[in-house]
Amino acid sequence: MSQPKSLLIVYHSMTGGTRQMAEAACSGAAAQTGVEVQLRHASEAGPDDVLAADGLIFATPENLAAMSGQLKDFFDRSYYAVLDHVGGRPYASLVCAGSDGHNAARQIERIATGWRLKPIAEPLIVCTRAQTMAAILAAKHLGNEELERCRVLGEAMAAGLALGVF
Repeated sequence: MSQPKSLLIVYHSMTGGTRQMAEAACSGAAAQTGVEVQLRHASEAGPDDVLAADGLIFATPENLAAMSGQLKDFFDRSYYAVLDHVGGRPYASLVCAGSDGHNAARQIERIATGWRLKPIAEPLIVCTRAQTMAAILAAKHLGNEELERCRVLGEAMAAGLALGVF
């Protein structure tokens, strides 16, 4: 029997929206046989986790039109240790945004390009429209439709890994 493939989902979340997105992707991926899924908070993930993964999903809130500092810290701690060791591996990104999310997605894409990862989907951005201080800092409760999109992305990533498509 062949070794199961591994999917690493690295996320950071302050108000719960990104965590919900990452958990939904994890749920979708976990439904696929032949793939082991690890969901790791950015503060707990590092280069060994990346090196052990066959596929990667990065999830971040949009903070000040950028990826979160915690996810950036993960990349800072991991970047050079995995450079030239993960080229060609598939990845996807999830962004929980207040207004746009595209710059956070571009930042992840730039890092993934440096690692020579292969994108398997466009960045999945959920926009909460939170624009006031109270709304930005409030706990997020994403809708079923948004979470289903994340679940499907996780399922597709895991299926592609299991089938050897990626």
